[in-house]
Amino acid sequence: MTAPEAQASAPAPKPRRRRWPVVVATLLVVPLLLFAIYTFFVVSWSYSDGERSGTLQKFSRKGWLCKTYEGELAQYVVGGVAPQIWYFTVRDETLVRQMSDAVGQNVQVHYSEHRGVPTNCFGDTPYWVDQVKAIPK
Repeated sequence: MTAPEAQASAPAPKPRRRRWPVVVATLLVVPLLLFAIYTFFVVSWSYSDGERSGTLQKFSRKGWLCKTYEGELAQYVVGGVAPQIWYFTVRDETLVRQMSDAVGQNVQVHYSEHRGVPTNCFGDTPYWVDQVKAIPK
């Protein structure tokens, strides 16, 4: 057998399959999917919940890209002493009107705390108010 005959009888190499689209898709999709699952979990599960009362001092809509409703509740322990300011977020549109009308009044709010939310598009604070009740003076 001569050299040209040996080369002719050798099997042709298999064409290599391109795997880079699968690798790139996996590297993009898997982290996005994990991020979405994590975000869903921390938004739907609350770390704690409770109630606070005080004077609703400020309530506004703020944010550059994601507009959220943020408020300040002044909690007075003793008269003549500076109040403790508690910051909160309102995500419920029906509650926004009630909060706007209650600025300057004593209120009691129910909240849930959501720790670890990865973006401030859900609110600037981890405290999300879901109920408000005006307290008569």
